[in-house]
Amino acid sequence: MLVGYRRRELMIDCGLDWHDRLAHLRPAAIVLTHAHADHAAGLRDGAPCPVYAPAETWSAINRYAIAERVVIEPRRPLGVLGIEFEAFPVEHSLRAPAVGYRISAGRAAIFYAPDLVSIVDEQDALSGLDLYVGDGAAVTRSIVRRRQGRAIGHASIKVQLEWCAAAGVRRGLFTHCGSEIVKGDTRTVAAAVGALGEEHGIEALIAYDGLELSLS
Repeated sequence: MLVGYRRRELMIDCGLDWHDRLAHLRPAAIVLTHAHADHAAGLRDGAPCPVYAPAETWSAINRYAIAERVVIEPRRPLGVLGIEFEAFPVEHSLRAPAVGYRISAGRAAIFYAPDLVSIVDEQDALSGLDLYVGDGAAVTRSIVRRRQGRAIGHASIKVQLEWCAAAGVRRGLFTHCGSEIVKGDTRTVAAAVGALGEEHGIEALIAYDGLELSLS
């Protein structure tokens, strides 16, 4: 995802499939949510700009030839190109601990978490948002396993919409989609997600390549 503010763009996550496209995108900064290959391996040969990530993510990708490294500490807001990022730990993986970001610029605020089962400090993360951008791995049935007494995997869109409804968020966008969406009929799945949103008074959409949203 690209986030733009005042004519500067930064990139959130850079999976292996973006490895050869960084030169074209030319982001001014890159922020990582976690170290799984589909979120960070595009930087295995380095980055053309500063990269921001939590300490646990840096530990996992320490061998990557990234010159400018900045550590993001959970629950401590950090300014990046005039955009405020606050990292909220989320449950997703034991091997690659993840965060979601509350992102604020001007009067707009969004929360972005492409992979998660739950959000630590959910109420703080979601209060007063203009947009929630979440995990599209599953539509109605969460993909959850338990390891060492902790839940890992992916919350369904249905569950995430329930979080949004409880927090008063009225717009939800779902990305990083799983096979239920990718292999399904586009119109049918989009209608199903839209209907789930309507049940909670939320505009719910599935993201697609090239989608642009303007918030103010």
